[in-house]
Amino acid sequence: MKKWIVLVIGFPTVNATERMRAWRTLKACGAAVLRDGVYLLPHHQDCLDAFQTVERDVLSINGTAYLLPISDIHGKRFVPLFDRSDDYCQLRVAIEECQSQLKPETARESLKQARKLRKTLTHLNKIDFFPSEVQHQVSTVLSELEQACARELDPSEPKAVEEKIARRYIADYQGKTWATRKRPWVDRLASAWLIRRFIDPQAYIFWLEQTSDCPKGALGFDYDGAEFSHIGNQVTFEVLVASFGLAQPALIRFGQLIHYLDVGGVQPPEAIGIERILAGMQNTIHDDDDFLAMASITFDGLLAGFEQGLKTA
Repeated sequence: MKKWIVLVIGFPTVNATERMRAWRTLKACGAAVLRDGVYLLPHHQDCLDAFQTVERDVLSINGTAYLLPISDIHGKRFVPLFDRSDDYCQLRVAIEECQSQLKPETARESLKQARKLRKTLTHLNKIDFFPSEVQHQVSTVLSELEQACARELDPSEPKAVEEKIARRYIADYQGKTWATRKRPWVDRLASAWLIRRFIDPQAYIFWLEQTSDCPKGALGFDYDGAEFSHIGNQVTFEVLVASFGLAQPALIRFGQLIHYLDVGGVQPPEAIGIERILAGMQNTIHDDDDFLAMASITFDGLLAGFEQGLKTA
């Protein structure tokens, strides 16, 4: 037996503004319309919170509002009302159009568009209460677009391989030389910081002009064929975290930020500010060791902020 919640509302005739506000809230939370003024959602906490918000707003202007739990003895009678297939199809068309227009000279603008499409997909997933295979298909297509944009902006961006992440042990990786491409951006920077901060404090970071110049015995990271690089949908930072069993919640959250800034995905709230800070550093600091040193101060502060936030949550 499937449980649902129904909201029945009525507005005073003169409150067009409040009516529009309620309609936008109901649309944003994915409510189905049973008839004029009668709305339906699955009995989830987020859905209940949304309906309660509308209920309070309507009652505050002397309207009528009734929030009622109901059960469907047939179990799935209302499920078709929440079919998001058309929305996913429209989104896929927009993604494929962006993909078709992707060129080296338009890559930055295409990345901006891909990020907007990601926000749309994130919201759509949130209100897709009964997801089907189409959700996964559209997510895959968008991930491919984001990675294509990243490669256009940086042709040396590594391509992900499909393999199992091997378990490594920190004790075996001390005092090593680690090598990656010169003029690092976010994944290489964060990976180098992670290596020195959590894996190999005495690590020597060697910046490669060409990946083929990697010194014998050095541990390469974040390029095709490196010891540590992209695997599946995880960027190098995330692969290092997983390889060495660094399971701290703050580092996992840190990895989500690095993932977004490197190849796209769900946008963390800190992303825009951190991206601008790193871009400013990259444009003004031309020595890679100095760039890493300054970026590491930012990363240390950011990690401390994540840790504090998790303690007080």
